Amino acid sequence: MRYQTTTGLDPDDMTELVARIHEVLACRAMSLKGYRPGLYRQIGLTLILLRQDMVQMCAADLYRVSQPTVSRIWRRILPLVDEVLALDGISLAEAAAQGEPILIDGTFIPTGNRPASGQGSASYSGKHHLQRLNIQVAGTLDGQLIATSQPVTGSRHDSAAIQMCGWTQILQDAKVSWIADTAYIATGAITPIKKTPGRDKLEWEKQFNHAVSSLRSAIEHIIGHLKNWKILSKGYRGRLAELPTIIRIVTRLELCRIGW
Repeated sequence: MRYQTTTGLDPDDMTELVARIHEVLACRAMSLKGYRPGLYRQIGLTLILLRQDMVQMCAADLYRVSQPTVSRIWRRILPLVDEVLALDGISLAEAAAQGEPILIDGTFIPTGNRPASGQGSASYSGKHHLQRLNIQVAGTLDGQLIATSQPVTGSRHDSAAIQMCGWTQILQDAKVSWIADTAYIATGAITPIKKTPGRDKLEWEKQFNHAVSSLRSAIEHIIGHLKNWKILSKGYRGRLAELPTIIRIVTRLELCRIGW
């Protein structure tokens, strides 16, 4: 699927998004007529900030407005994007109820060094030596994003993170098969077989691991596409309290991009 590099959405999806927001504003008897820039460019600016993680001052120069104007546009448009895309996609519970196998993997959102936030020790990952939050990502076997979880502290292992976000219970209740890497061995997932100390892997174990890895490649591509929204990969600079909302909006935009 072709899409615009700058905003993440192709022209048709962009037009649909603008139309939805315009309809919401009209229903509320609100109008951005006379605002500079216009509604289409305000939405485009907001998407660029999400897709490219651009500094607001640079975006202000690009759109020939002031940085405070960019900040006001961000605060005005972001909740509207979240609202109009609320019905895009399905939840993990709805996907699990369909009975098809689900791919699960974790990824982290770097949050920068925040010693003054009081959350430094909780979000610090000893493995990656940085402060971060952990999210779980679910996808289909054919490489389509399903959902992302609420973020949990980055100091927790994937096997603990999936329980903390509530996904383990959802998958168990649905009695659906789900595939993950060896970080999830203790959770009931289908995972590769670890090497037993003192002996080489048997041939059937190698074949099984190859099959699981082949299936899991799709979730790696899904995460790669999701983190093309650079605000999730370059290092989130905003308020930590707002990060769950940003993750939800980016997930909905990615679902919009792939045509859910």
